[in-house]
Amino acid sequence: MSDQLTLAATKRTEFGKGYARRARAAGKIPAVLYGHGTDPVHVLLPGHETMMALKHSNALLTIELDGSSELAIAKDVQVEPVRRVIEHVDLLLVKKGEKITVDVPVHVTGESFAGTIHVVEHASLQLEAEATHLPESVEVSIEGLEEGAVVHAKDVVLPKGASLVTDGDATVVTISVPRGAGAEEEAAEEAPAAEATETAAE
Repeated sequence: MSDQLTLAATKRTEFGKGYARRARAAGKIPAVLYGHGTDPVHVLLPGHETMMALKHSNALLTIELDGSSELAIAKDVQVEPVRRVIEHVDLLLVKKGEKITVDVPVHVTGESFAGTIHVVEHASLQLEAEATHLPESVEVSIEGLEEGAVVHAKDVVLPKGASLVTDGDATVVTISVPRGAGAEEEAAEEAPAAEATETAAE
């Protein structure tokens, strides 16, 4: 995603779980900025704006802090499992022209052959791409694929400028017939024949 999202950050002056809870109650999200050999900087981000920005996978963020701005992406987002609120964010500093490795979600499109299902073996692929042009997802088309078909990582069409880091032979999607489907069809075919046999015997 090349569109930049701006977040105004403030430096954290206190630490500890109690302070973090109070910060989140006040609508702030604790975060840390790191990368390029600099010392980590602990900050607070605006809660609502950060949650909206992180809805975009690999979003490029402009972090404004103390009168200056830095480009960053979220490398790790800790989410509270019950309420699904963001508890902490690790932000990696990036620069224009720099290439970085990121996990990109797989988005399946199309419909496989009638009677088959698809199973996603890899929900994301690791790609190397320019930090300011990171893809939000990669599309994998299963249109018309029949039972036994396999889509490998090397078969996926990558966004312009991106290269595959994941093993090319890794299985991304498989196509199969649901278990029991064949037996049910055979039973349905055998039933009329059995009824005909019983009728003849009578």
